[in-house]
Amino acid sequence: MSRTSPALGVAVIGHSFMGKAHSQAWRNVNATFETPEVAMRVLVGRNAASVEESARRYGWEESSTDWRASILRDDVDIVDICTPGALHAQIALFALEHGKHVLVEKPLANTVAEAQAMAGAAAASAASGVVSMLGFNYRRVPALALARDLVAAGRLGELRQLNIRYYQDWLVDEASPMSWRLRREEAGSGALGDLGSHAVDQVRFLTGANVSSVSATSRTFVTRRPGTAGTEDVTVDDAIWSTLELDNGAVATVEATRMATGRKNSFRIEAYGSRGSLAFDLESLNHLQVCDADAPTGEPGFKSILVTEPEHPYLKGWWPTGHVLGWADTFIHEVRDLLLAIEGGTPASPSFADGLEVQRVLAAIEASAAADSARIPVS
Repeated sequence: MSRTSPALGVAVIGHSFMGKAHSQAWRNVNATFETPEVAMRVLVGRNAASVEESARRYGWEESSTDWRASILRDDVDIVDICTPGALHAQIALFALEHGKHVLVEKPLANTVAEAQAMAGAAAASAASGVVSMLGFNYRRVPALALARDLVAAGRLGELRQLNIRYYQDWLVDEASPMSWRLRREEAGSGALGDLGSHAVDQVRFLTGANVSSVSATSRTFVTRRPGTAGTEDVTVDDAIWSTLELDNGAVATVEATRMATGRKNSFRIEAYGSRGSLAFDLESLNHLQVCDADAPTGEPGFKSILVTEPEHPYLKGWWPTGHVLGWADTFIHEVRDLLLAIEGGTPASPSFADGLEVQRVLAAIEASAAADSARIPVS
């Protein structure tokens, strides 16, 4: 596809939190990077009035409450799925069946079986030039992309251990109301799928290794919450703690909770190797802390890299050195990578196959927690 080809039409399914973030990305990607042109054709939601208002605010040409009809439009080339997890498989399989490129928010699905079906359909569609991608946006944080480059280049030596924790506190108050994220039939799991999926993906992304076995514990601290008709049972976890064995010999600890009082969105990653280490926190996402064990005597410890240089990942499209980026910009990087994969006819990453591997780890963590922290192989 040349740069002068007609614009690629986009439909986003879902218009609340993630739909808003993705809409901003589609609205700004052509202004930030040299990519194929996009046209924001239709925003889809369940409530006609609210999705119409969102479409107007976010810059969409139209709104709709019919995701099937929106996907079947001749002027829609890309389907971006931002719904609760229970709908991911159904919508993605329909879109792939009809030859549309697909982006799906994480986690890929609610079950391993759904993820297997999606990965299989994506692989089959790829033979016809259809591109599919999973939306783990933290792969697009420049500091974490740089961290992966450093690990791959051997700067940390033999990688031995990782500590990854994702802490939020928006459910600490027992009076916080029920939402779809607290119902297993819609969300699949709680902090495990919502936050832990990011952590597991970063384990695989940073190390290039797969998880071979897990041991885990989970808790639901508040078991009932106010609903629209009285209180409802919370059917997912509030927090998980797990230890992951990797097939390269390293060990990772992964924690995820939405009950960490005072932590708004703290995604902390530490990696330790024989020659160095690194640390990152999403609440300071333009910085990467790096320790070089081979530094001269008397110069131990971490140095802070401000990841805003034009040589750093994704920075060529942005501002002069020192002008920091934000969380929402990772979604612009995400859709940029999808568009370049479509243009080049190349596979996009992370793939649905990557999402399936993450789903298998999540399932093993859940099984281990249910079996009193028994070590469970990932399969």
